[in-house]
Amino acid sequence: MTSPKKTEQAPLSVSGKNKPLILLHVCCGPCSTHVIDLLSDTYHPIGFFYNPNLYPREEFYRRLEAAAHVSSQNRSAFWVSPFAQERWLNAVRGFETEPEGGRRCEVCIRHRLEVTAWVARQAGVQVFGTTLTISPNKKSNVINQIGDDVSKSAGIPYLVADFKKKDGFLESVQKSKDLDLYRQDYCGCCYSMRKPSR
Repeated sequence: MTSPKKTEQAPLSVSGKNKPLILLHVCCGPCSTHVIDLLSDTYHPIGFFYNPNLYPREEFYRRLEAAAHVSSQNRSAFWVSPFAQERWLNAVRGFETEPEGGRRCEVCIRHRLEVTAWVARQAGVQVFGTTLTISPNKKSNVINQIGDDVSKSAGIPYLVADFKKKDGFLESVQKSKDLDLYRQDYCGCCYSMRKPSR
């Protein structure tokens, strides 16, 4: 298995028609704006909306609509997994009282990346990644460590990245304003509503 560092570097030298596919876990429209733009020079990004953590159901569809709009604007593929909150609730059971940003969040991220990696392998996509590291409220080193762990167990390379660097988050904010996208004010799950993350 290629190490995460090599996984990130090797595809970056590829250009033109030979660009590898990347299945990019997309948490919402605003976070995907800058990330898709950034990756499109190196990859053929496929957005993957798998977010069973979102609550209430209406929030799932609001974020889905925004993410789909971004992919449409970028003419990139966009795959959607049905809303299946029971799977997520089972995954985080026992961690309900954890503080925001604690162990429950790590379990949540791992669950979503495991599904992303599995779908990528089944579809023959070469690499997987996530937009989550663009958020200033998320610890990129934790997300990347989880991605590395999932990569090893799933047998597919994970793209190590910290998309908030070089004003990435500010770029995403401006691009989402330009596209008039819905911007949420909490992380997404019913537990994060107790204390908004931004």
